[in-house]
Amino acid sequence: MVAEHAVWVYGEARDGRLTPSTRELISRAATLGSATVVLLGVRAEEAAENAGRHGTTAALVDPNPAYDQHLTTPAVEALCYLIRERRPHVLMFGASYHGRDVASRLAARLDCGIIANATEIERSGEDYRVTAPWGERTIATCELTFPGVRLVLFRSKAFSAEEKPSRCEVEEFQAPLSAEAKAVRIVETAEEESGGPSLSDAGVVVSGGRGLGDAESFRKVEELAQLLGGAVGASRGAVDAGWRPAADLVGQSGTTVKPSVYIACGISGAVQHMTGMKNAKVIVAINRDPDAPIFRSADLGIIGDVNKILPQLIEEVRRRKEW
Repeated sequence: MVAEHAVWVYGEARDGRLTPSTRELISRAATLGSATVVLLGVRAEEAAENAGRHGTTAALVDPNPAYDQHLTTPAVEALCYLIRERRPHVLMFGASYHGRDVASRLAARLDCGIIANATEIERSGEDYRVTAPWGERTIATCELTFPGVRLVLFRSKAFSAEEKPSRCEVEEFQAPLSAEAKAVRIVETAEEESGGPSLSDAGVVVSGGRGLGDAESFRKVEELAQLLGGAVGASRGAVDAGWRPAADLVGQSGTTVKPSVYIACGISGAVQHMTGMKNAKVIVAINRDPDAPIFRSADLGIIGDVNKILPQLIEEVRRRKEW
């Protein structure tokens, strides 16, 4: 039997494998007490088998195919059922598109609050303290002392996916799903192929902003990223202009990245963008405006026309690779 009053993680999996965000969350949850992961869908049990590698002591699994065939309502109803039956203290979500959809709808169903964009969680007795950024430089600390479940959405890369082998007890359950939960069916899923590393996992990210001037100039960003074995990112302005797809967006409403090197090309450094990349180990900024906010966070700042500097940088990288 899975313990009540545990710290729970809403698990996401693809093809029976836990997503990187889920592995990060269960690793952190394991340090807070009894960690349980909830996995839904036909290959949920397969994913649960690997959860113990990261410290999870229990997995609640419902292999109903409805979770794979329909939108988020079945998952919301299943979580409502479990919460009312088991009464966990905290339910952690990854801030993926799916995780945010489920968490927000669950909060509405339960009529409870939710903390989004969290970066840390600590425990003090029966209470919890959650840290989340508020703007570019302000950090908010929230004390979770109220009764009932606490819903928290965590940013990608907030924690490390540590290897903490433990015995994971898998318990299968069947959530009572309503007819309304199956009203909207998924008829097709499309995946965009990528020739390089994913944006969230890349060790090097080269991002472009409106300072590039047009979509054509992004070819130089792509070329530099390819030479460095990295991924291409974009600012909100570049995405809104239609120069890059939404999947490339780096920032508060896009992907949070934590690469070894982040190269910002023609990006001024709006608060929302900085939120998604400020934890890069080294930040290189190229901008013609010497007062651009991004220079305050950059380890190396280059003031000048990005469309003149990028070709020189590409040429130098290519020359060094030929050595």
